[in-house]
Amino acid sequence: MAKQILQQGRRWYVLHTYSGYEENVSQNLKQRIESMDMEDKIFNILIPIEKKIKIKNGKRKIVEEKIFPGYVLVEMIVNDDSWYVVRNTPNVTGFIGTGTIPTPISENEIKDLQKRMGVDEPKFKIDVSINSPVRITDGPFKNLEGKVVDIDEAKGKIKILVSMFGRETPVELDFLQIKKI
Repeated sequence: MAKQILQQGRRWYVLHTYSGYEENVSQNLKQRIESMDMEDKIFNILIPIEKKIKIKNGKRKIVEEKIFPGYVLVEMIVNDDSWYVVRNTPNVTGFIGTGTIPTPISENEIKDLQKRMGVDEPKFKIDVSINSPVRITDGPFKNLEGKVVDIDEAKGKIKILVSMFGRETPVELDFLQIKKI
């Protein structure tokens, strides 16, 4: 950081990592903090995740999914030593900021992120979007095809326009009852 000591106190910063190495970076950083006696400068490491319900082969499964793949949040006091420890952790490509100066994120952003992570009810994750063609796999409309017009992730419901009796008819179904074509 070349003698650029930032006196901003304890703040949250965003680290860019190789995608898929977030856990590895977190573990390595924790070991480096302990071995280099930096507990008084680097306080928390956070990988933002949320729970989602994924539907695979007609079965619901709760999975943890990274909100920001390739990024890790670190609460720290930035000075030359702490910057060096974090920046030179394996698989860290750098801080988010201008040049070598990391930019802190606001407390409001952290609170919003923690709220999002603290949500108890997982969201549904499906691989269809609005206007996607789908086939109904269960219920009275089984084997009919239609296109998606509305998705309600919170309830796990999807609305499809199906052509019946010579006109388009909206049908509300559970995510488990459809398959992407």
